[in-house]
Amino acid sequence: MNILGLSFMYHDSSATLMMDGNIVAAAAEERFSRKKHSLDFPSQAIEACLKIGGIEQKDIDAVVFYEKPLQKFERIITMNAQSFPRGFGQFADSMPLWLKYKLFIKEMIQYNLDFKGEVFFADHHYAHASSSFFASGFDEAAILTMDGVGEWATMTKGVGRGNKIHLTHEMRYPHSLGLWYSTFTAFLGFRVNGGEGKVMGLASYGEPVYYDQMIADMITVREDGSFLMNLDYFAFFRDTVMYSSKFVKKFGQPRVPESEITMRDYDIAASMQKVVETIALKAASSLYEETGMKNLCVAGGVGLNSVANGIILEHLPFEKMFIQPASGDDGGSLGSTLYYWHQVLDKPRQWTMKNGFLGPANDPDEIERFLKLREMPYKRYDNFEELRDRAAVDLAKGRIIGWIQGRMEFGPRALGNRSILANPTIPDMKDIINRRVKHREDFRPFAPAVPADRCADYFEPAFESPFMLLVSRTRPDKVGVLGAVTHVDGTARLQTVTREQNQKFHDLIVRFGELTGVPVLLNTSFNIRGEPIILDYGDGLTCFLKEDMDCLAMENCYLVKGEALENGQRPVLEPKDWPE
Repeated sequence: MNILGLSFMYHDSSATLMMDGNIVAAAAEERFSRKKHSLDFPSQAIEACLKIGGIEQKDIDAVVFYEKPLQKFERIITMNAQSFPRGFGQFADSMPLWLKYKLFIKEMIQYNLDFKGEVFFADHHYAHASSSFFASGFDEAAILTMDGVGEWATMTKGVGRGNKIHLTHEMRYPHSLGLWYSTFTAFLGFRVNGGEGKVMGLASYGEPVYYDQMIADMITVREDGSFLMNLDYFAFFRDTVMYSSKFVKKFGQPRVPESEITMRDYDIAASMQKVVETIALKAASSLYEETGMKNLCVAGGVGLNSVANGIILEHLPFEKMFIQPASGDDGGSLGSTLYYWHQVLDKPRQWTMKNGFLGPANDPDEIERFLKLREMPYKRYDNFEELRDRAAVDLAKGRIIGWIQGRMEFGPRALGNRSILANPTIPDMKDIINRRVKHREDFRPFAPAVPADRCADYFEPAFESPFMLLVSRTRPDKVGVLGAVTHVDGTARLQTVTREQNQKFHDLIVRFGELTGVPVLLNTSFNIRGEPIILDYGDGLTCFLKEDMDCLAMENCYLVKGEALENGQRPVLEPKDWPE
């Protein structure tokens, strides 16, 4: 049976293909359209998934959408009626999209796919929960979902056992941890549904000086992690602006986008982040006390808050924690597919997410033809070990490498197949990449990628973190060595790598470690600020030529930007005996 899962018309549109109970492909539409956080119908992502599966549209047996639009519309009508006339402006602004598209999701799917079969609608938070639990490999687990809002729910708790999930508790809109975070994101001058990760990085530079005020007046937090927001401070439920005049009176004027970041901004971010950590920790703690389960599955947009995730795993008795890499709405297509297969059709579990590489791959021969057509100088390596050694030497010397191998990642993190890599032992490498390559804010950190069996040598706690969704701490004796991947507060957004998960990336890190004595690489997504992660070799070459990178590895082809190397624009390390 071929099942297509879809998420679209809000943000981070995506498609997932399941064939006979196995997930064979998943991809976000933004990678193809080059529109970051695209909400469009994921036609190109669908095409890619079907191609990977070797089937056509006519072979699809069922389509599953990741939420129930009519229930969402009911919430909008209800909330705007309650706030009328103040909420009428927001209501009027939202109606064209609803009346033209969102109320006709089934018809859109049937029209775009020429599909006459079944279209099923999953519950939003059940889709989130399913994306984590059914992918985890756990026989049973406690489940915590947290996001902005689905139909009505904003946070749910429950359990998964076998092929069934039961969500037993829920928080309801407008009290929302995701919208709490997004309100401050907007106030601090960043884009909602895109800038929240920046604010998390910003928080490490501040002190939580407003935390007590927030807890006392803006949000009431209960011991079980449930909470009530003081809606006098918020306007997202009745206006197109997320914060109220009372919010501005409390904190001052909002930061203008791209303007200087002040100490006030850092402290607001730190205080707001601490509230999120408090709520997440209490919610997970009460879930452990209630279930006694040793495994925890987390999902929803707030599941991308790697700082809060790390705190939960470090401070609570859970032995294992699973968060799939597309924890936000892009993962809704994955979750809805798994929900339909297990929860609705009652099929047994047989698939586990071993890695996050569910997108399309590149054909090495096609890459060669592409490079020859453009008369680009390159070297072809007939075996990976030779390419690995060349890349490891260049990385050790301080050169920045674009790295394109295998299938594309699903989710917002580059996990070693669509990555920009660098030497983390060079102290100013973080600033070099932020300013010359990524063109992004200086406060944003980079992730260390380390072989899982060497993690404890450099980081504590030594989490298993294959999807870069847990923040740990760099060991005090290693901070001086890993300055480029250690955040200002001593933390690191960790990625652990095993040979089973990603053989090529793992072997590259190991070889780099043999040359330098430090088996850790700086890993960041292969894109520049404001653009999605690259899809393929064409995007990769364009970005490489435009930005200040030194080398590009695309499958077995290796390119060197000669001018950059000849001009000595990098701080180059020169050990005595480099391998030939």
